[in-house]
Amino acid sequence: MKKLTAVILCAVLLFACVLPAFAAEKNDSFGGYEHVFIIGVDGAGRFFGETDTPNFDRIFKDGAVDYTARAEMITVSGQNWGAIFTGVSYLQHGITNDKAGSQERSSDTKYPTVFTYARKAFPDAELASFVHWNNINIGIIENDIGVTKVNNGEDEALAGEVCAYLDAGNAPKLMFVHFDSVDHIGHEVGSKAPEYLNQITVVDSYIGRIFDSIVANGLEESSLIILVSDHGEMVSGGHWGLTKRETDTTVAVRGKTVAKGGKMDTDTRNRDVSAIVLYALGIERPSYMTSRIPADLFSGVEGESRAVLNDIPDTLLSAFSLLITLCTSFI
Repeated sequence: MKKLTAVILCAVLLFACVLPAFAAEKNDSFGGYEHVFIIGVDGAGRFFGETDTPNFDRIFKDGAVDYTARAEMITVSGQNWGAIFTGVSYLQHGITNDKAGSQERSSDTKYPTVFTYARKAFPDAELASFVHWNNINIGIIENDIGVTKVNNGEDEALAGEVCAYLDAGNAPKLMFVHFDSVDHIGHEVGSKAPEYLNQITVVDSYIGRIFDSIVANGLEESSLIILVSDHGEMVSGGHWGLTKRETDTTVAVRGKTVAKGGKMDTDTRNRDVSAIVLYALGIERPSYMTSRIPADLFSGVEGESRAVLNDIPDTLLSAFSLLITLCTSFI
């Protein structure tokens, strides 16, 4: 009897974990968007919810927002932007800060980014990546698929270049914008310092300019707009560990089919952005991904179970790291 019970439990677990890649109902959200804009704010963690961000508030007031989307166990930029764009854990994609800065990435990699899938689905579409941290454009987003890439190590100037690009009539199918000044301040002063929180407010003003340019160029209604952070910062400054101040990240989504006031679910991770992007553009997600559609994100679309058996080491390490995070949640 005990053996039969064990077999049944194992079968239930297997069924729950290995659902088809698109268990969620395909409704108007699947392929419902002509454009996807991803705005990444390096080092901002959950703190868009803890400081003055009038532009973030107006952009996502009718959208879905989660301030506790979990980062990768290694709370470092390379590992997290790699996961955000490939939809797999850092254990699988293998991207680190050093590799991203020294090894150009091409589309023949085992775990390509959503940019490669967008290029395959839309051969003639405009794709773009404007970044402060140029390692993203070197070693994360592929270099052989015709992505318009701009590197600028100053956030305000970068925002101006994004607006000029959109104002020139460009309508990218998929665009990423990366701001890095918050992380720079976070390394110096930590996440409780007024200077850190104020820098988020400063970057919020740049985000507002970009959103206004999207609106002015007639792209708002046909676009899904996502804001995501890669990790947070310790109180003492910097990031590498498992405290909630480092592992909690912001994922915010705005679009015509997004659940108004949606909170997403407790298993949301920043790597889920890749599944959201592919779903919005109507691109079938590869079965190897552990990125998934959270509940309470798209109206009328049920949340998906995470395909944890696709990456058992990540599943086990994530559970262990979450336990550590909960035990240190007072930090």
